[in-house]
Amino acid sequence: MQTKALESLRTELESRKAALSERLARIKANVRRGYDADSKERAKEMEDAEVVDALGNETRREIALISTALMRMDAGEFENCAECGGPIGDERLQAQPFASVCIDCARFEEQRSRHQA
Repeated sequence: MQTKALESLRTELESRKAALSERLARIKANVRRGYDADSKERAKEMEDAEVVDALGNETRREIALISTALMRMDAGEFENCAECGGPIGDERLQAQPFASVCIDCARFEEQRSRHQA
């Protein structure tokens, strides 16, 4: 991948990470808000809190993936598959910039997961 393309992906990842960090802060503030004294309202708020918690978990997961991708960039390993060491491929990295494995290794892992389930 050309240097300009890598710089562009880095900027995109850093921007996405910042936006996700802001979202996570809002989610945490929402969770800390507390519950209403009315039992019906409290039940609804607790239900909503489960959804918000799931969103928070997904946001944390994506932040971790982006952080790992940025560390791989810094280490010069961004374009190499973490499993087989081969190239991940420019098209895959453009489509999923925090991918750490090539498409073949990703498919293999997906098939293995299906057979274990």
